[in-house]
Amino acid sequence: MIELLEACLRIPSPSGQERAVAEFLCAEMARRGFARAFIDEAGNAVGIVGHGPRQIVLLGHMDTVGGEVPVRYEDGKLYGRGSVDAKGPLCAFILAAESVAPALSGDWQIVVIGAVEEECATSRGARFVAGQYRPAMCVIGEPSGSDGITLGYKGRLLIHARAEHEARHTAIPAPNAAEQVVALWNHVRALADRWNADRPKAFDQLLPSLRRIQSGEDGLREWCEATIGVRLPLDYGPEAMQAELARWGADRPEVALHFSGAELAWRAPKDTPLVRALVDAIRAHGGQPKFKYKTGTADFNVVGPAWGCPIVAYGPGDSALDHTPHEHVAIDEFARGVSILTAALRALTG
Repeated sequence: MIELLEACLRIPSPSGQERAVAEFLCAEMARRGFARAFIDEAGNAVGIVGHGPRQIVLLGHMDTVGGEVPVRYEDGKLYGRGSVDAKGPLCAFILAAESVAPALSGDWQIVVIGAVEEECATSRGARFVAGQYRPAMCVIGEPSGSDGITLGYKGRLLIHARAEHEARHTAIPAPNAAEQVVALWNHVRALADRWNADRPKAFDQLLPSLRRIQSGEDGLREWCEATIGVRLPLDYGPEAMQAELARWGADRPEVALHFSGAELAWRAPKDTPLVRALVDAIRAHGGQPKFKYKTGTADFNVVGPAWGCPIVAYGPGDSALDHTPHEHVAIDEFARGVSILTAALRALTG
């Protein structure tokens, strides 16, 4: 079971360079008896079992952030970039679909998708499949832990600022380019502090982060650039944040603002057949189900509003290890996640 994930981890696939791992996964799905396995127009790896009119989409992603984590086994754990986020959940999807396929009811079809560009805020793969499928249910492949069921993700907005003006002596009291950009960060931080004052839960808060700041000058002009990320709650969308910052920048012509990566927060209901099947499967394997609401953003935010169907995120692994140099998944945790997902799919489609 773990060999599929190990082989997948040994193929580097940072965002935008997923072709090799897509070819590997399609070959594996074909070898494992999937009715169809192909690379779609966006570059996603897609495998299908069953021929029924009702679909369950298992949407993972096969791209990773940069940075090599040597693939190795240590103390019952498999290390490697993507072992948690999110080749581990994606490989669990393939193994579960393979197990369920022989007993799949004629009413159902399971579509496994390894999406491209989830990690680089474009979600190109998810945006493409959002218009290609209309599933009855969807599971997003993200680490929740084998006993966890994720029901919500925060929204996001990336703010890009550049201040530039003619060089001037540092004794002049007017704010320089760096100070103007810092003033923007202070404004965003103060806005978040006010919003969060009576909202104790992180899922309901504005969570800004200063992603990048850089300044310089050439003797004639000086400049400063920064990128600020804001994780957004359900009741504060990207448009509201853009409008607020447009008002702030209206009388600051030296600061140019533009925005990217806008995503609405999305929360799914608990009372659905999909959630009940996962809860029952976790309990049947001796676990205690835990509902989670993540402060990050995922392809959940893209297809959740587009499809409007029951949706969760599920997958083995500890999300605290995402993007770290210590990324790994415990082998027994991975196997348990596959078993739980298999049991849930059997209950839904048998």
